[in-house]
Amino acid sequence: MEMNSPVGTNALDAQGVVGKPLDRVDGRAKVSGGAHYAYEMQQDNVLYGFVVEASIGKGTIRSIDVRAAEKAPGVVLVLTYQNAPVQGTGNHREAHPVLTGAGVRHYGEPVAFVVAESFEEARAAAYLVEVKYDRAVGKYALRTNLGEARVPRPSDGQPADSAVGDFAGAFASAPVQLDVTYTTPLQSHAMMEPHATLAMWDGDKLTLHTANQMLNQGQQVIARTLKIPVENIRLVSPFIGGGFGGKLWVNADAILAAIAARRLKRPVKVALTRQQIFHVTTHRSATIQRVRLGTDRDGRILAIGHDVFSGNLPSEQTYEGAALQTRTLYAGPNRLTRHRLAPLDMPVASSMRAPGESVGLMALECAMDELAEKLDLDPIELRIQNEPSEDPEKHIPFSSRHLIACMQEGARRFGWDKRNPKPGQIRDGRWLVGMGMAAATRGNPLLLSKANVRLDPDGTATVRMAMTDIGTGTYTILAQIAAEMLGLPTGQVRVELGDTDFPQAAGSGGSWGAGSSGSALFEACNSLRQKLAQAAGMDPAAARFADGSISSGEQSRKLTDLVGSGMDADGEIRPGRNNKDFSQQSYGAHFAEVGVDMDTGEARVRRMFGVFTAGRVLNAKTAQSQAIGGMVFGVGAALHEGITLDPRFGYFVNRDLAEYLVPVHADIPAIDAIFLTKLDNQSNPLKSKGIGELGICGAGAAIGNAIYNACGVRIRDYPITLDKLLFGLPVRT
Repeated sequence: MEMNSPVGTNALDAQGVVGKPLDRVDGRAKVSGGAHYAYEMQQDNVLYGFVVEASIGKGTIRSIDVRAAEKAPGVVLVLTYQNAPVQGTGNHREAHPVLTGAGVRHYGEPVAFVVAESFEEARAAAYLVEVKYDRAVGKYALRTNLGEARVPRPSDGQPADSAVGDFAGAFASAPVQLDVTYTTPLQSHAMMEPHATLAMWDGDKLTLHTANQMLNQGQQVIARTLKIPVENIRLVSPFIGGGFGGKLWVNADAILAAIAARRLKRPVKVALTRQQIFHVTTHRSATIQRVRLGTDRDGRILAIGHDVFSGNLPSEQTYEGAALQTRTLYAGPNRLTRHRLAPLDMPVASSMRAPGESVGLMALECAMDELAEKLDLDPIELRIQNEPSEDPEKHIPFSSRHLIACMQEGARRFGWDKRNPKPGQIRDGRWLVGMGMAAATRGNPLLLSKANVRLDPDGTATVRMAMTDIGTGTYTILAQIAAEMLGLPTGQVRVELGDTDFPQAAGSGGSWGAGSSGSALFEACNSLRQKLAQAAGMDPAAARFADGSISSGEQSRKLTDLVGSGMDADGEIRPGRNNKDFSQQSYGAHFAEVGVDMDTGEARVRRMFGVFTAGRVLNAKTAQSQAIGGMVFGVGAALHEGITLDPRFGYFVNRDLAEYLVPVHADIPAIDAIFLTKLDNQSNPLKSKGIGELGICGAGAAIGNAIYNACGVRIRDYPITLDKLLFGLPVRT
C-alpha cells in the first residue's frame, strides 16, 4: 500500500483489542531473563575483544607497540591500522571504517583492538598496548569555532535554510521585538544496555548479534564497510536495552568484531564499557540558538527567525535541526530559519531522542514565554493567537492538528488559572513556586516496511519482520494489530522481530517505528483476510473475523478449517503523496510546577502533566509510558544533563553514569500524561502518529518557564543548575 489518499473505515475502527492497555507480551521474558540481548547470546569457542582508544584529541600515531599485549595470557590477536583490512568509506550513515590509518580524528577513536580467550584477558592486555602520538591542534568547542561554520547539506530531505517573505524588514519594523540566544550542551544517550556485538562467520556469510535499532540499514553499512555483498550479512537483534538514537547506526563494536572473527575463524564478542560509549559512539551536539520574534501590539507574529549552530566532524553533514519545528508551529508571514555546522574534532554527533525538536523547543518555547511577558499576554493565549490555518512555509494543509485542544485541556486539568503571571509571588516555606507550559510537536514520518503473517493449523498466527523493539512495546502493539485483524486472542499471536532474514522493516527510531511496521502488518493481515474469505467462499468486504472464526450473514467457519497446512500473506507500506501533500506532526502541551529554594537555588519539579494527540493510540499503557518517559527525559535536559568538555583536549570529562547526570527517582514527582482521541486518516492505515519522541519535545521548556515564574530568573543556558540561579534570586526577607 502506498499512502496516496485518506484511509476509510477499516477493521481497527471496531475498537477491540487495539488501543487497550494490554500488558507487554514480552514482559515475562524480560523480568525472568528469557529475553536475550546481544552480549548474552552464547556461542561455542567464543573470543572476546576490547577496544583501545586514542588518548589525544587530534594528531597522528607516531608508533604503536603491541608486543607486550601479544604476549599477554590468552591473547590471540591485536588489530591496529597496520594489519587491519582495507575498508569502504563514507559518513557514519553510510560506512563505519575502523583502524584505517595513523591519523587520529578525535579523542577515543579506536587505535587498536585486542582479542583474547576471556574478556578479562583482553581488557588487561589492552592496557599493554603502547601508543605514541604527534599531537595536532584540534577544534573542540562549538562557541570558539563558529567562524568556520558552513551550510550543511539537506538532512532527511529537509533543507538547512528556509525563508518566506521579508524577515529582516518585518522584524526591524515590528512594534514588539524579542531577540534572545539559548544554548544547549552536548548530551549522551545514556541507554541502559551498552553497545555489544557477537560476530560469527560461516564461510563468506556473516551473522552479527548486535544492538542496532535499524537492522536493514545496518546491513547496508556493514556491506559497504567490509566490502561484501549485503545478502551475505545477517543482523539479529530481538531485544535492545534502550537506544534513543545511539544505536541507529553501526558502531565500531560491530565492525571490529566482524573483522577479528573473520581473521581468526572463531566467533568474537565485544561490549563497549560505559566510559567507551561516550567517545566511541555518537552523542547529541551542543547548540547555540538565536530566536527572534516580532509582533504587533496585540501579539500577532509578524516575523519569526531561528538561527542554529551545531558541530560535527569535518567529514560529517549531520546537523542538529533545532529550527525545523519553527517552520510549522506558529503562523507569521515573514520567516527565516538557518542551520550552520561547525567542523569540530569530536566524536560523531548524530540523532538523539527527538533530534531537532527536543533542543529546538527548549529555545523557541521559552522565547514565546518571554514574548508573552513583553506583551502582557497569557502564554497560552499568545500561542492560540498565532495558530496557523495551514503549514506556514509549505502552504499545504495539516493532516490533523489539535494543539489548541491539548493546551486548553491541559490548562483545565492542571489548574493553570491559579498561576500568578508575576514571577516570584508564590511561596511554600523556603520554596518559591511557579508554573510553566510549552507546546509540543514532532514530525510524523512514514518509511518503507514489509511484514509476513502466517496462520497455522493450530490457530496460532506468527508475525515476522526485521523490526526492532527498543523497549517501546513493539512486540505488544504488533500482537494487538494481528489479533484485531484476524479475530484471535493475543495469546495466539506470536511476534518474531529483530532478524534481517525476516521481511524488511524501518526499524525503531524517529517516531516512525510503530506506524510503519504496524501499517505493513495491517496490510499483511488484510491480504490474509482476503485469502481466508475466498477459502470460505465469502465476500472479503462483508466478512467478519472474531473468536477464531470468519462469518458472513448466517455462515461461519473456523479459521483452522481453512488454512490447510498453513496459510500466509505479505504486506507492505510505502510513503506516497500524503507525505508531500500534507504537513504531518504529532502535538501536545506540557505543564510543570517547579519549586526553587530561596537559599540554595536548587530547582525541583513538583508535578508535571502532558496532553498529547497522536492519532489512534495503539496501546494506552505503552503510549502513556512513552509519554511519561519522554517527559522524564525533558526533566534531565532542563535540570541535569550535559557532557562536560575539556576544550584543551576534546575529552569528555564526565563519561560515566556517576557524573553524567540523569534524573533518578528522587528527582521525579507525580507525572501524568493523557492522549486526546483524534484519528488521522492521512497518516497511515492505522490512523496513528508517532509517540516515542513527542513526550520530550517541549518538556524542558515548560520547566524553564516554570522556574522563571517561580523566581524571576531567566536562564538561557541549559541545564538550569543552581549555580546559574543562585546569584539572580531575590533577597530573602
